[in-house]
Amino acid sequence: MSSLNSFVQAKPVRCIGCRTCMIACVVAHEGKRIFEIDPDSYAFNPRLFMVKTATLSAPVQCKHCENPACKQACTSNAISIKDNTVVIDSKKCIACKNCVIACPFGAVEIVETAEVNNDGTNKRVANKCDLCVGVADSPSCIRVCPTEALSLVTEEKFGTSLVQKRHAALEGTVSSV
Repeated sequence: MSSLNSFVQAKPVRCIGCRTCMIACVVAHEGKRIFEIDPDSYAFNPRLFMVKTATLSAPVQCKHCENPACKQACTSNAISIKDNTVVIDSKKCIACKNCVIACPFGAVEIVETAEVNNDGTNKRVANKCDLCVGVADSPSCIRVCPTEALSLVTEEKFGTSLVQKRHAALEGTVSSV
C-alpha cells in the first residue's frame, strides 16, 4: 500500500486574505535575496493563488492527488510524483497548458520566469504548490500564516479525521434512535 500524499488545507473562515503565504512561498523558492535585488531581475511567482469573495478568502493550492490529472495530461513528462509530492520539472515543461486545463482545483497556472528564451522572450512554465520540497521548516505558507488558517494534512491526520467523523456519525445515528 502506498502512502497518501500530503497537502495544505485552508480554513476560509480564518483566512484574512493578507497574502503573507504568497510572499513566504516566493521567498522559500527564490531565497531572501529577493529583498536585496532589483524586483525586475526575478519572477515573483508564488505557487498558490489567493481567492477572495465579499465574505471569505483562501489560497488555492495543489492537492497532490494520488493519480493526478495534471500528470496524465502532461505531454512532456514534466510532472511526476516524488516523495508523495506532485512536482513540475520546469526544465522539461513546454507550457502547453494541458495541466492547467486538467487540474480540477485550478491549482496550476502558466507563469513567466526570469529565464530568457533564444528569441528574447521570457520562458513560460507551469507553476503549482510543491509543498516547499527541500526547504527547511516547510511548507512555508503554514509557518507564516498569522491566523493559522493553513494546515498540513498528512496520512496520519487524514486517518484520524476520518475515524472522528465516523464516530460522530455513529453517535448521531445512535442518539436519534
